[in-house]
Amino acid sequence: MHISEIDTPAILIDLDAMERNLERVAAYSRAHGLRLRPHTKTHKIPALGRRQIESGAVGLTVAKVSEAAVMLESEPEDLLIAYPIVGARKLERLADLARRTRVTVSLDSVEAARGVAEAASRAGVRVGVLAEFDAGLRRVGVEAGEPLRQLVEAIEGEPPLDFEGIAFYPGHIKMLDDNGDEELARLSSQLDSVVCDLQRAGFNPKIVSGGSTPTLWRSHEVARLNEIRPGTYIFNDRNTAACGACELEDCAASVLATVVSTSVKGQMIIDGGSKTFSSDRLVTGTEGFGLVVDVPGAVFTKMNEEHGFVELREGASFRVGDRVRVIPNHICAAMNLHEQVYGIRADRVEEVWKVEGRGKLQ
Repeated sequence: MHISEIDTPAILIDLDAMERNLERVAAYSRAHGLRLRPHTKTHKIPALGRRQIESGAVGLTVAKVSEAAVMLESEPEDLLIAYPIVGARKLERLADLARRTRVTVSLDSVEAARGVAEAASRAGVRVGVLAEFDAGLRRVGVEAGEPLRQLVEAIEGEPPLDFEGIAFYPGHIKMLDDNGDEELARLSSQLDSVVCDLQRAGFNPKIVSGGSTPTLWRSHEVARLNEIRPGTYIFNDRNTAACGACELEDCAASVLATVVSTSVKGQMIIDGGSKTFSSDRLVTGTEGFGLVVDVPGAVFTKMNEEHGFVELREGASFRVGDRVRVIPNHICAAMNLHEQVYGIRADRVEEVWKVEGRGKLQ
């Protein structure tokens, strides 16, 4: 199948770029002795989860129990649910998952730990637990020090739970400029103190899990870190490039769109809007909802639900029916909007994947 036969809008995955991304991160992890447990929130496709495992990942990470059920098709030896699980139905499904593979959860409260323990006890299963602390994002995670020690003590006190270690997410570090360098050094010092504090209290955090795609290539500089959970790296996107974590040629995913109107001078409308692309802005503050590939000076200025407004500059002109590719600002959110995506090599379609994890919010 030639890409000209694909109906638009559609997400294309450059297989050569994706495969380079997978191998590069796997090689980096091996070189620095880091466990790789990638987050599948970006692709949401079991077949790609399997490829990550085959390239060296020790397991997979998800955010929701329903995502974990989908990713069982990847046949992971370990699934980390990196999100507090709260609610009776979710806990029942968690216990069922634990019958089928090794399951670990990260959590930041005694209440969440108790709920997981009770569900595991009823089902006769064991669940691994990572105690999450706040590394600076102020989203989830207890404070380091006494609050974290108390949480670990509570986890250790629940017989069906296995305390595996600690988790954090340095999402506050977006750019590795001078300020980002300082934040990364501060994180390293903090993490060393956290682990030493827990060890003095008699706890053994075997796994110290963290990281993100923006900080991915500096993970080996963070003291005590031994597991990374990048997600976006498999495809990358415009924000990843803006952060300096990849080059534009490393962006494997793009949206193929068709020009449907040129009635306004200096502007074209493409057949993809907010139901096709993420509404995320660039971390650098640069305008636009995506990079229109090979159209110098074009700016993707605005979106309605089905319309993408592209301002044309530098004399560019298009006709109705022309096709363009757009690298989204945030590919993870865009993937959740599409039922299937196309794996291409050059101009040929080699793979068609159903996005089986889309809409899995519970």
